[in-house]
Amino acid sequence: MTTIDFEKASFKDFEDIPGIDPYGRAALWTAYVDSRKQVGEWNYRQRNLSGCGPEMELELTGIAHKRFVSLVSNDYLGFTQHPRVKAMAAEAIEQYGTGAGASPAIGGHYDFHQWLEEKIAAFFGRDSAIVYSTGYTANSASLQCLLRRDDLAILDMAVHASVYEGCLMTNVKTFPHNNMDALERVLKLSNDRYRTRMVIIDGVYSQDGDLAPLDSILELCRHYGAYLMVDDAHGTGVIGDTGRGVMELHGLLREVDIVTGTFSKTFAHVGGYVVASRELVDYLKFQARQHIFSATLSPAAACIGTAIDLVDDEPGWMAKLWDNIRHLKGGLQGMGLETGDTQSAIIPVKIGDIKLNAQICGLLLEAGVYANQINYPAVARKDARVRMSVMATHTEEQLDRVLNAWEWVIRKTGIGKRK
Repeated sequence: MTTIDFEKASFKDFEDIPGIDPYGRAALWTAYVDSRKQVGEWNYRQRNLSGCGPEMELELTGIAHKRFVSLVSNDYLGFTQHPRVKAMAAEAIEQYGTGAGASPAIGGHYDFHQWLEEKIAAFFGRDSAIVYSTGYTANSASLQCLLRRDDLAILDMAVHASVYEGCLMTNVKTFPHNNMDALERVLKLSNDRYRTRMVIIDGVYSQDGDLAPLDSILELCRHYGAYLMVDDAHGTGVIGDTGRGVMELHGLLREVDIVTGTFSKTFAHVGGYVVASRELVDYLKFQARQHIFSATLSPAAACIGTAIDLVDDEPGWMAKLWDNIRHLKGGLQGMGLETGDTQSAIIPVKIGDIKLNAQICGLLLEAGVYANQINYPAVARKDARVRMSVMATHTEEQLDRVLNAWEWVIRKTGIGKRK
């Protein structure tokens, strides 16, 4: 009988246990979760009682208060609660109802879908886009469609899980995160061996909050004849003079071959998109299986167009976001906490030990702060961290409460270096 040490286990240990069928794995998983809850180290899938925002109401066993400063949301500009966005969602539901009722190829493509595709393409200065029901499928479905057994996907090791899933049907080589020498070696060694080579990166990386050296990567791709796909889900609305992300930061908005992203962060709803050439987009519309065989975005998604407009109409939100980023990051670093190379609204505090990381997240909840516990396999075992996402709608008082909570955690655990 296979045994798992629950004190050292990670989610990945339960994926495929030799000799144990799905029901047996599920039973082990339940025992693991119960054991973590008993020692106060289970900080996932909390029951939220309020909407997405800078504060959230939670119902937690053993904690009397219910209001928490929330650092778990990627609603970076706070548009999920913007009156114009909510009004557009309500208006679209009144006009179209609550569902699209079909897949886009056979009856589920409405004029608001066409409008969204045109708006997100124009946002990036391009002509064509396709929308998907999630950001995850925008990556996975598109890559499964475009890259097959004669092709090669070259991935930064830190790309999102949706990219890895999208590459299950093709050949894959990885390179260490943001390592240009390693990327060039892969490009050199793979030259003339594959029908298509595509380098796939994030603009902003979701766990460290650091940026891709996009100019250097694009130069290598052009030199060695590879295509470049950039998922800038966490950079859009946050990075660049007008929120067009890492591509705008480097002046390369029209140079990247394929741009992907999600509507669930800056754009305040759910869904995903791919922006590319008209020919490639048209091909995806009828060949990407998860697009043509899945019901499309609901009418409420019309609110995404309003959120897209707000990035330009109300640029003060992005300015406020950066004030908040600087305030929180500066305070954490002033306490001697390790925040890595983040240059975005994602601020990790690197702890290193999985068990201590869980305990710290529990202590933060006690102090009224709701943050993300990130452990292996989302990051390396030695890189466990507490991840916090900053919003434009956080007040300085709320962020100071977070900093005060960390001061208390430092006193309780001894992490950091007091200055």
